Amino acid sequence: MGHAERRASLREHLHTSGLDALLVTDLLDVRYLTGFTGSNAAAVVVADPGGDAGTDLLCTDGRYRIQAAEQCPDLDVVIDRPSAPAVASRVPAGTRLGYDSATLTVDGLAAVRDAVPGRELRRAPGLVGRLRETKDDTEVAAIRAACELADTALRDLLDAGGLAPGRTERDVALDLEDRMRRLGAAGPSFDTILAAGANSAIPHHGPSETVLRRGDLVKIDFGAALDGYHSDTTRTFCLGPAADWQRDLHALVDTAAAAGRAALADGTPVAAVDAASRSVIDDAGYGEEFPHGLGHGVGLAVHEAPWLSRNGFGTIAAGQVVTVEPGVYLEGHGGVRIEDTLHVVAGGPAVALTRLPRELIEL
Repeated sequence: MGHAERRASLREHLHTSGLDALLVTDLLDVRYLTGFTGSNAAAVVVADPGGDAGTDLLCTDGRYRIQAAEQCPDLDVVIDRPSAPAVASRVPAGTRLGYDSATLTVDGLAAVRDAVPGRELRRAPGLVGRLRETKDDTEVAAIRAACELADTALRDLLDAGGLAPGRTERDVALDLEDRMRRLGAAGPSFDTILAAGANSAIPHHGPSETVLRRGDLVKIDFGAALDGYHSDTTRTFCLGPAADWQRDLHALVDTAAAAGRAALADGTPVAAVDAASRSVIDDAGYGEEFPHGLGHGVGLAVHEAPWLSRNGFGTIAAGQVVTVEPGVYLEGHGGVRIEDTLHVVAGGPAVALTRLPRELIEL
């Protein structure tokens, strides 16, 4: 699906919402709809091109004049700033103009209001975000490529003996991120979580000068950014032979992850997917040690809708790309998380885009 087709899909939602046009201010939404990748932009998508509301517009500043022309040859480009009020002011008077109240700041909205007297501004949160939840073939291919790159980087790290006692968490994390960049990634999808020993019981521990030791569990949560899309994977290792409690904990989380993956299917409520995995951990008596949701969408943002949690709303739909990432964290001892990025397909089980082994590897 090209950017023009994505804007056409959005037009259907504009008609349903009673809007003549939508002001798009989130940069990832702008990229999704137009292909523009600069750091400053806003866009307007109209319900009826050529009608009373005018035509689709992209606005950016002079730094990106050439880039905008190259990336968006099918759009009228406005060079001005600040971009949101500038592009909104091009919308004809009398237009019912929607805006995403979840992303436009209070000050940003005030500036837009000042720029568009005679236009009716309406809250329209999440219209583009809902479209972004379902990935087209091009997006799935991009996410798959990011996953494969990240998988390769971690394999290379392990093959080189880079995960070993004596190194610090920070050293290993930087090594992994460097390997992803050398393979072609723009960078990590997020700050790598690399947690050894008792630190592995902290779900989002930042790499520190803690030295890896024999007998440690080491949790690595990482991803690669490639062509604007992301991957997200977590694996947990043991440095040396694992103790019985470490094997048991890993086996429990592995079972919970498998249950979550099996439940991930078109039409299943997101809360039910979470429950399928969480119930395994609850039944083992570790419910309090699984404090986060089961997963999230992955795309132009590494964390985006849909959100898989016990309080989540909506259902899983074919075309979505989401993570399944249960974890159990024993404070002062260690923790295990196993995470995969998966593509939901119609009429069948979700397909894992991350392909690293899930069993406990003793290094």
